[in-house]
Amino acid sequence: MSVRPWRDIVRRPSRQIMVGNVPVGGDAPVTVQTMTNTPTPDVRATVDQIRRCEEAGVDIIRVSCPDVESTAALKQIVRASRVPIVADIHFHYKRALEAADAGAACLRINPGNIGSSERVAEVVRAAKANGCAIRIGVNAGSLEKDLLEKYGEPCPEALVESALDHIKLLQDHDFHEYKVAVKASDVFLAVAAYQGLAEATDCPLHLGITEAGGLIGGTVKSSIGIGSLLWFGIGDTIRVSLSAEPEEEVRVGFEILKALGIRNRGVRVVSCPSCARQGFDVIRTVQKLEERLQHIRTPMSLSVLGCVVNGPGEARETDIGITGGGNGRHMVYLSGVTDHHVEDADMVDHIVRLVEAKAAEIEAQAAALEQAAAE
Repeated sequence: MSVRPWRDIVRRPSRQIMVGNVPVGGDAPVTVQTMTNTPTPDVRATVDQIRRCEEAGVDIIRVSCPDVESTAALKQIVRASRVPIVADIHFHYKRALEAADAGAACLRINPGNIGSSERVAEVVRAAKANGCAIRIGVNAGSLEKDLLEKYGEPCPEALVESALDHIKLLQDHDFHEYKVAVKASDVFLAVAAYQGLAEATDCPLHLGITEAGGLIGGTVKSSIGIGSLLWFGIGDTIRVSLSAEPEEEVRVGFEILKALGIRNRGVRVVSCPSCARQGFDVIRTVQKLEERLQHIRTPMSLSVLGCVVNGPGEARETDIGITGGGNGRHMVYLSGVTDHHVEDADMVDHIVRLVEAKAAEIEAQAAALEQAAAE
C-alpha cells in the first residue's frame, strides 16, 4: 500500500496481447488511441495526420478501410507510421484479408457482421498468418436485431451478450489475440456494459464513449465514462471519440490518464480559474503556456496561480510555480521553494525556458541512472 492509499488504483487482471510492438493488457501501460479522418487513399494527408498524432503521443492509430482503394493505400501508410495501425473493417471480410496482408497490426471487426463461419475462419487465418490482433467492436447503435428483440432496447446485458457471442466466434477458430469494446454514446450504458464485460472475460478491454460530441461536451462525457472505469481498474487501452481533430483526442486521452496518475506525459498544469485578485491574466497565460509547452514529453508539473492565497501552497507541490504579485512583478518557485521574481512582460518566455531546462535536467538524470544500471 502506498503512503496515499486514496490514490491507489487496483487494476483488473487481464490477458496481454500485442498490437504490433505495443503490449495491451496485463501489466502494460494503458495505451491511447485515435483514428484518422482523412480519406485513406490520400496517403500523404493520412500520414501527415498520423505524424501530428505521433507528436501528441499517440500509441496506436486506427485507419478506416471501407473499400479496396483504402486497403491498397494501407501498405504505404503502415510503412510510414511509427505506431501500429488498426484497420477499421465493416461488413466486407475481403477488406480484412487485404488489410492483414498490407501490414495492419490489428483488425477492428464485428465477427458477427463479417458473414458466414467460413468467412470468419478466413479472417482468422489471415490474422494468424500476418501476426494481427483483432479488436471486437460492439456498439449500442448497431446491435444485432435478435438482441434488440430479446431485450427491447440497447442495454448493458445486450452489449455484453453481443461481445461474448463475438468472442466465441473467434475462440471457436482457436484465436485468442483479441481485445473488446462495448461502446455507447450514453455514459451510463457504456460504463455498466464495461463493468459487466470486465466480470465475464479476462481479455483486454478497449474503452470509449462513442459519438461523445464536440471538443468540450465530448471531453466531459469521455472523462466521466472512461475516467470512472479506469479509476476502478477497468480498461487497457482508450480512445476519446470527439468531433475534433485526432490529435485533440490524443491530448484529452493523456489528460484523463494524467489526472488519475495512470500515465504521465508532458507538463501537468495546475492553474486557478482567475478572479479579481489576480496579478496577471491567468486565462491567457495558461493558454499561451499550454500551446508553447506541447513539445515537452518529460513528465513534470507547473502551477500557475494569480495571487498569493493558494499560490505558495500549490507551488510547494509542483516542479515549477508562478504566483501573481503586485506592480507586474511575480514570484517564481523552483522545486517548491521561492527562488526569484519575473516581470510581467517576460513571464511566459521565462517559464517556457525554465520548463525546458527542467525537462532536460530530468532526462539527463534518467539517462545517467540508466547508464549506471547497465554498467
